Amino acid sequence: MTANPRRQLRPTDVKRLNRGWRRSTEGRLALIVESVTGPFNIGSIFRTSAAFGVERIWLAGNATPPTNPKAQKTALGTDRLVAWEEPVPVLEAVRAAKEDGFTVVAVELTGDAVPLSAAKLGGDVCLVVGSEDHGCSPALLEAADGVCYIPQVGRVGSFNVAVAAAIALAEVRRQEWAGRAAPQE
Repeated sequence: MTANPRRQLRPTDVKRLNRGWRRSTEGRLALIVESVTGPFNIGSIFRTSAAFGVERIWLAGNATPPTNPKAQKTALGTDRLVAWEEPVPVLEAVRAAKEDGFTVVAVELTGDAVPLSAAKLGGDVCLVVGSEDHGCSPALLEAADGVCYIPQVGRVGSFNVAVAAAIALAEVRRQEWAGRAAPQE
């Protein structure tokens, strides 16, 4: 690393740092994206997913694929780093995730949802985010193993779907890494 710890890391140092975190990561992470149609949201979700080591994204409902030119502008090629499935009915996506060994947890405001920080997100987790307008469908919420929400204290009632996905993916990894020392080079 550099002599001045406040300088930005060089690309080689960043790769080395990320390799250390990857080695200390065991839990599998996946995502179901239900009826998210905004291409910039899709691109952002794919870019964030690649950064947090999401292994698969199931597109469900009428979700926009990452091959959309506007999605590509935001994804910056990261859609090639995350396996993804063409849009399927949402219950088919949930079934596929469960058959692959994932616990399916929706990120949505429901009466039985627990705060994200209190959700049990260990092991192999498949998070679910829903459409920009209506969130997760009732059928998806019934099929999910659990539901969590992101607490908010401001005067806005919800997050942008790509931001919500990023916060939830970060929390899964934070819970996994909690109590572990930062990886050494």
